This record gives sequence, structure tokens and C-alpha cells, in this order.
Amino acid sequence: MSLERAVAPDPYDLLPPVPSFAVASADVADGRPLDELFAHPGVGGKNLSPQLSWSDFPAETRSFVVTCFDPDAPTGSGFWHWIVVNLPSSVTELPRGADPLPEGAYCVRNDYGERTYGGAAPPPGDRAHRYVFAVHALDVDRIDVGSDAPPAYVGFNLTFHTLARAVIRPTFQS
Repeated sequence: MSLERAVAPDPYDLLPPVPSFAVASADVADGRPLDELFAHPGVGGKNLSPQLSWSDFPAETRSFVVTCFDPDAPTGSGFWHWIVVNLPSSVTELPRGADPLPEGAYCVRNDYGERTYGGAAPPPGDRAHRYVFAVHALDVDRIDVGSDAPPAYVGFNLTFHTLARAVIRPTFQS
């Protein structure tokens, strides 16, 4: 069964524009399919977060937040797969399967209800989904959100503290 829907906009196209900086990965590439390593076990994956590294962010950056969002999920509101908050500005890379996280950083509950990375798992037969991995460079040392904060609340706080954003958008199809 194919779920025919219009392509959802990129979530960051709807927010105030900010400068970009460089993000790279040994594991994922813009517009390329994710390996099953990074998919949810429900679709045969290993549920590992991909390696990400970033550079050329603003000098005044005081911390980072890393997120992964599927705007193509058939929910009307997308699906949050990963929200890592309060990464110190000295951290410029997360390894594959980032666990443990650097001191002071933690995951906010994703839309699976877990405080960790949750891999790609589009409905079987649906078109390829985009997975928007974003690194947000912030003007504060930390955002004041608890680990039970909804991802939308984290996003609301990011809107007011993001100096720049780096994005990579792989895809996945079940």
C-alpha cells in the first residue's frame, strides 16, 4: 500500500533563516539512502546513530544541539528521532552509536518515547523519507529543558538561540 501525500516542506524552511556551517559524516550523505545500521530494529536495523562531525561554526558558539527529524512521517507533524541537547562548544563530533554522550549532554525523549537515538522506520511501501540531521550552534551554554521535554519545546527554544545550523539529509525506505 502506497501512502500518496504531498512532500512536506523542510522544517527549517519555516523558521527564521540563520547562517550555515559544515557538517560531515562517514556514515550518511545528503540525498543518499541510510544504511540499515541506522534504521530501527522494527525494519531490520541496528538503531545506531550515525557519525557526525562539524566545523566552521560561528566563533561565539557556546553549545550545540543535534537533532534528527523525519518531515515525511504520516503524522501531520513529522517524527522526531533524536534530540541531543547541551553539547559543549568543545565537542565537534559524535561517533557512530554515540553512547555515552559527552559530560553535560543528554537526549530528550524522541517520538518513540525513548531518550536515545531512534532509527528510521517509515511505513512499508511508503516513499523514501528524508531524515534531517541538524547541528544547531547556540548562543547559550545550555538550553533549560528537561529530558522529558517534548521535541517541539526544544525546537521552540532553539529558534531563539540558534546562531547557525548545519544540515545533512539522507533518506530511507522500508
